[in-house]
Amino acid sequence: MPWAERLLIGRHGLSPDFFYCRYERRRMPSRLIFDTERWVAIDKAPGISLATGHGGGAPAVERLLRSLAPADRQMLWEEPDQLYLVHRLDVGTSGIVLLARDAEAHAALVTLFSERAVHRIYLALVWGKPRPREGLWDQPLGPDPKDRRRMREDPGGKPSRSQYFTLSSSPHASLLRLLPQTGRTHQLRVHCASAGHLIVGDDLYGGARERGIRDAALREILSPGRPLLHAAELHLPDSSAGPETRLRAPLPKDFSKVLNFLGMALPD
Repeated sequence: MPWAERLLIGRHGLSPDFFYCRYERRRMPSRLIFDTERWVAIDKAPGISLATGHGGGAPAVERLLRSLAPADRQMLWEEPDQLYLVHRLDVGTSGIVLLARDAEAHAALVTLFSERAVHRIYLALVWGKPRPREGLWDQPLGPDPKDRRRMREDPGGKPSRSQYFTLSSSPHASLLRLLPQTGRTHQLRVHCASAGHLIVGDDLYGGARERGIRDAALREILSPGRPLLHAAELHLPDSSAGPETRLRAPLPKDFSKVLNFLGMALPD
C-alpha cells in the first residue's frame, strides 16, 4: 500500500477496505443529481469511502466532493465541514447519498432514516437464480467475531429484513431489486450471501466464483473488482427538511456493461 494511503487510513481511522476499489474511483466521477436549500443528493461513484472514523463526517464529505465532476463541484460552494453526511454507503456500492446543508436539516433527515420513513431501492447482480423469484429475507444480523470487517447471521443479533424481486436472469447471474426494511451494516450483502446468492464481485462475503467459468471473456466481465450493488432510488416523505421527493440514479457504466454483456435488460 502506498505511503499516502497508509497515512490517510491512520489519520482518519478508516476501515481496511477504504481502498477496496481504487481503480473505479479514478475512472468514474460522482454526480450531483439534486440540489435544494436544505440538502443535496449525490450519485456516489464506486470506490469512494464514506467511513467517518475518528475525525467526524468532514473527511468523508471531502472525499465525496472531490470525487465530483468539476462542473458539479463548482455548484457546491460549501467547505466539507459545512455539509453534513446523512447516511452512508459501503465503499464499493454506488448510488444516492444525501448531504444536509445545516444542522437542523441533518437532524430531520437522520430522524427520517432512523424511523424507517425513507424508502430505498437497490439493484444488485447476484450469482445464480433465487427461488422463489421474490420474497423476504429476515435473518437477524450481528458482527462476525472472526473478522471485524464482516457481519453475519446471528439469532441474537438485530432484526434485519430485506425484500427481493428478481428482474431478469442469465445462466450465471440474476438482477435483483432489493428493498431494505431495516438499515444494518452490510445488510443486503449478508442477506444475499446467506441465501446462497452472493453479490457478484463481493469477495468479502464469498470466494471469487468466476474462477470456475471456462469462458475467458465471461470470467473477466464477472470480475468487476467491487460488489455490483447500486442505490438506485430514494423516496423522502414531506418533513421539516423539505417536501416529498423521489430521487433516481442510473446504473454506473461498469454495472451496465456487465448487464449488456450478459444480455440482460436494463431496468426502467
